[in-house]
Amino acid sequence: MRTQWNILVSVASGLAMAAAFPDLGWWPLAFVSIGGLWWALRDVGAWGGLGLGWLYGIAFFAPHVWWAYVATEVIPWAALSIAEGLAWGLLGAAWAHVRRSGMLGEGLLAGPIAFGLLWTGFEQLRSVVPWDGFPWGRVAFAMADAPVARLAWLGGVPLIGFAVAVAGAFLGIAVERGVGRKVIQAAAAPVLGIAVVMVGGLVPLDTRDTDGDLNVAVIQGNVPDRGLDSFSQAREVLNNHGDESMVAIEVADVEGFDIDLVIWPENAADIDPRTDDESAEVATSVAQAAGAPLLLGTVDYSSDEGRYNTSLLWSQSGTVLDSYIKQRPVPFAEYIPMRDFARLFSADVDRVSVDMLPGTEPATMQFAVPSLDRVVTLGTVICFEVAVDDVVREAIADGGELLVVQTNNATFGHTAESTQQLQMSRIKAIETGRYTIQDSTVGVSAIIAPDGKVLQETDLFTAEHMLDSVGLRTEITPAVRFGGWIAWGVLIGAGALTASAVSRRLRERYEW
Repeated sequence: MRTQWNILVSVASGLAMAAAFPDLGWWPLAFVSIGGLWWALRDVGAWGGLGLGWLYGIAFFAPHVWWAYVATEVIPWAALSIAEGLAWGLLGAAWAHVRRSGMLGEGLLAGPIAFGLLWTGFEQLRSVVPWDGFPWGRVAFAMADAPVARLAWLGGVPLIGFAVAVAGAFLGIAVERGVGRKVIQAAAAPVLGIAVVMVGGLVPLDTRDTDGDLNVAVIQGNVPDRGLDSFSQAREVLNNHGDESMVAIEVADVEGFDIDLVIWPENAADIDPRTDDESAEVATSVAQAAGAPLLLGTVDYSSDEGRYNTSLLWSQSGTVLDSYIKQRPVPFAEYIPMRDFARLFSADVDRVSVDMLPGTEPATMQFAVPSLDRVVTLGTVICFEVAVDDVVREAIADGGELLVVQTNNATFGHTAESTQQLQMSRIKAIETGRYTIQDSTVGVSAIIAPDGKVLQETDLFTAEHMLDSVGLRTEITPAVRFGGWIAWGVLIGAGALTASAVSRRLRERYEW
């Protein structure tokens, strides 16, 4: 009976974690979820921990990435959920070794801290392997409205994840000690958990525009809701963004708003204006009407080996001022690893007929802003790269004064994919100390302050624009400066803790 209850608790806890993320966004459930997982793993061995943790991971990830089902149907969605769920299975197995090794003692602190380290370490592991990892769904991205979100400024996504996991473990240990009639510890544990969550509120966040303002016109041109076929009419998508740009420019003229930069999303000009006259004419006419450069997303087929997901900074004279190539194409979406094997599960892999190649340069662009009488550096990440810590960190460390996230959410329909991505952009705004713009072909697009507050936001599958004066900042936050060391630290720390526990158990078993 205990096994059945553990399975039920694991699955229910995984579903609770899914509810902590958008669209429901009930972020306090993340702590309940982790507490439930702690309880389910309280007395199992390594194989039991693997199984229960894997069930937890699948129960969380399957509803969390439901948008993958909408875009690709059942087999790719199920494969992604099962594969990513394994990370929590490994966490469960590692935790069983640590807990049974006797190295934690009976106190209140050691267990939650060790569990938090393992949780963060395995989140980091799945963020880097395989194929550069899949950092989507890390618990920090559910916390944009929680006090603990402010810890992003200090230590980025890993520090938030550690704090949430520790606080959740305190809830689990409170129940455990309550059942064991250890009343004082049972009462103290949730207080400690609440303290961990609230400590983030003590981190001061500066939202001042320390280096001037940039007047932006953010364009969401809209795309027909056709799933994977959304961009089959590339001219229509291009013209939609051109038309909405002209609407925004007319409004700006009426309001006396002098535009410094027009921003289009990823894939807004899929037909490369460098090689297509009609596309170039639309882009140039927008830049000329605005009296400002146009940042646009296109696809570059100049290589014989594949294609590039590219952002261009297009001038009023129809020339390229600067460019950026996406560094982290998404496996099985923008390129297909093990294509012959993957084809056994879904013929949709051949929709990606030309694999996307990675860029190698930082996600930054520069252009002269006459109103500021200087050159401004933009951080310009593309789509899923907003979840990739080192890409964002490098863009800001390389001089990015404003973070721009160009994205295309058209293939995911009316799912939570876009709002989940918005949460990531909000956390990254805090982490980098930058005003952040998320610009989507179909929404949700938003302008975000450095404290994570959404200043403007659009709806899904509508043609809209946003005009705003956003602050430029050059401060380097502790998370940007030390984030790489923190990420490696939790990964190595989790590995060392697991190895130490396994070694200790082996020594005891074989009396070394």
